[in-house]
Amino acid sequence: MSTQPVLIAGQWRPAAGSQTFQAENPRLETSLPEQYPLSLWQDCAAALDAATAAQRELATLPAEARAIFLDRFAARIEARAAELVEIAALETALPPKPRLADVELPRTTNQLRQAAAAVRDGSWVLATIDSKLQIRSQFGPLGPVAVFGPNNFPFAFNSVAGGDFAAAIAAGNVVIAKANTSHPGTTRRLAEEAALAAAEAQLPPATVQLLYRLDHADGARLVSDPRLGATGYTGSRAAGLMLKQAADAVGKPIYLELSSINPVVILPGALRERAAPIADEFTTSCLMGAGQFCTNPGLILLLAGPATEAFLAEIATRFQQAPVGTLLSSRVAQSLVVSVHQLHAAGAEILAGGERGGGTGASYANTLLRVSGEQFLQHAEQLQTEAFGNVSLAVVAASGEQLAEILDRLEGNLTGTIYSHTGVDDEPLYAQLEPRLRQKVGRLLNDRMPTGVAVSPAMNHGGPFPATGHPGFTAVGIPASLRRFAMLQCYDQVRQSRLPPALRNQNPTGRLWRLVDGAWSQGDVPA
Repeated sequence: MSTQPVLIAGQWRPAAGSQTFQAENPRLETSLPEQYPLSLWQDCAAALDAATAAQRELATLPAEARAIFLDRFAARIEARAAELVEIAALETALPPKPRLADVELPRTTNQLRQAAAAVRDGSWVLATIDSKLQIRSQFGPLGPVAVFGPNNFPFAFNSVAGGDFAAAIAAGNVVIAKANTSHPGTTRRLAEEAALAAAEAQLPPATVQLLYRLDHADGARLVSDPRLGATGYTGSRAAGLMLKQAADAVGKPIYLELSSINPVVILPGALRERAAPIADEFTTSCLMGAGQFCTNPGLILLLAGPATEAFLAEIATRFQQAPVGTLLSSRVAQSLVVSVHQLHAAGAEILAGGERGGGTGASYANTLLRVSGEQFLQHAEQLQTEAFGNVSLAVVAASGEQLAEILDRLEGNLTGTIYSHTGVDDEPLYAQLEPRLRQKVGRLLNDRMPTGVAVSPAMNHGGPFPATGHPGFTAVGIPASLRRFAMLQCYDQVRQSRLPPALRNQNPTGRLWRLVDGAWSQGDVPA
């Protein structure tokens, strides 16, 4: 079978080099037939050259062209939805319905359309005008962006259709997409539609480019290349830190989403009041999608007592009785073997599961572990090993003071949750714990599990390291996500005709919010 081509400079062409790989059918743990190339540096260099030229051309086009592209791309994805869902399900073992067809694909097209709306509104640039000194600034394109997509969201975080992609394009940048090797067929089909949408919107042919796989050295070289503006990466901590080291060495921005165990604190009053519903919510959240969500609750924190013992026994029973899902790949299953072994070696007792298998194809038994608060404090680093999948660790603290100390020892996470009594029973303990947890997480929740991530302007899908590489930015939530891929551009005494439209005296749309002489306004600047 012939090897699939890469997309460079608007053309589908053979990749440099002869090495290939195949995606896996996780349900059968067998290779799928299509061959995909491992690109050499020649492909990266060609893509970077084309991206540099396309970036200059894109800067001359009206913003509306990008909005048209994003809207048409969303429509094209919907028109090809059945085929996209079929191949994504084959490559990832994620259920076609409701997960892919009814949840993730609509979220993806919604993100693209929200990005288009942000382009048309324009307020995301934070236009700031000092009319007295004639100094004006706004956020503008940073330059070509490389996007490395993860394995667990073949649509919504895809390198050529997901949130990073949409944000980079909306901010005025061209994109070099590096496909995740778990779902190259899905990514190729999305890239086909993106290329056609770009042509319809009359964008430069190299606005969207696609490479499937790079070796580590070329990946590091790509993110540190002077022709690149920034990188968006979602994936493993080890690979992300390697890329970060290369990018940091030359001062290139790289926005990382790495590991997160998303602590859930359950206070005593909540257990007394509604232990069974919380057990339902926790089991559903932890095992949903075989636990392969970046916001999966991988750590549960409780205070010692009979109610906690009964709760953990109930969770263990539910884990044992629940169906075991198919994982994204045999590599994910093997990674769980390693992670659970590390947790067990650090003192965690296995209450349920702890073995590979139990489901169809690539799978790992639903696993619950526990340690005491004292054990956790003695081995805090090892016991925060991320087990990416249907695994969670319970930490049972001896007191509220010890629980507070445990929170102080947590690494950064995307989310943190506190379940408490619906009345006032837990208020003193909540007041003691919340400030500590607040500093460790990007998104704080009360009385609900963290698995869902709404695509809302107020959403923060980020957090302190190692959840992300920088706690001030979000990968979900438009327009804030656009600013990762933008630079602050200042204009000092620049003539009106030469200013970007958002910085001229006349408001270009009459709706654009601008900070004019210290006050937010949608009006014109007096001449």
